[in-house]
Amino acid sequence: MSERVVLDASALLALVAAEPGANVVATLLDASTISSVNLSEVVAKLADYGVPEAAIRSSLTELALDVTDFTASTAVSAGLLRPSTKALGLSLGDRACLALGMEMGATVVTAERIWSGLTLDIPVHVIR
Repeated sequence: MSERVVLDASALLALVAAEPGANVVATLLDASTISSVNLSEVVAKLADYGVPEAAIRSSLTELALDVTDFTASTAVSAGLLRPSTKALGLSLGDRACLALGMEMGATVVTAERIWSGLTLDIPVHVIR
């Protein structure tokens, strides 16, 4: 795995919810970043689960995540990934994560098994 990693929302959710693969994500936190798009996905999912805002904010503060802004350049890269990821049903958030990983030359870490079927020039580590 490359020195830096980019976390997908599913990987961070696995950590926060203590799901299978959480231990893998925990060992990678110091070397990881997450796109602001994917962080928003995590917050939305936690809010859907009924987690209070204060608890969400507190958890994120404790994790001390490195968050990378979704820039215009990353947005274009994510959009250009649409044709090669459409058959697998990847979302904008998924493509934002992959585009950031490509820009950084980093391994992307996800809990989504379907990502193992990607044929992109980027390492993808599926945690479960």
